[in-house]
Amino acid sequence: MTGLWLAVLLVGAVSMALKATGPVLLGGEELPAAMQRVVTLMAPTLLAALIATQMFGQGKSLVIDARAVGLVVGAFGVWRKWPTLLVVVLGAAATALTRLVTS
Repeated sequence: MTGLWLAVLLVGAVSMALKATGPVLLGGEELPAAMQRVVTLMAPTLLAALIATQMFGQGKSLVIDARAVGLVVGAFGVWRKWPTLLVVVLGAAATALTRLVTS
């Protein structure tokens, strides 16, 4: 297991532990609004960090290649609220076309 995946598992475990300790410590009461916002944003932040490292990291260097084009096309489709399947297909097609043109 690489260090990256170990870190992902560790952060995931800490995230789940934090989500579980709130209700246990509060005894069934609601979390304060500030803490609720933090807990709500933990999973998307972890997912964004994982996507960023997988998309742009290669070893200890930063790499921007055809995958970035697919990510931009996909992000545009999500922003425009296109259907998910269309976003995935367009992102994959943009990545494939970029690889075809640049290789």
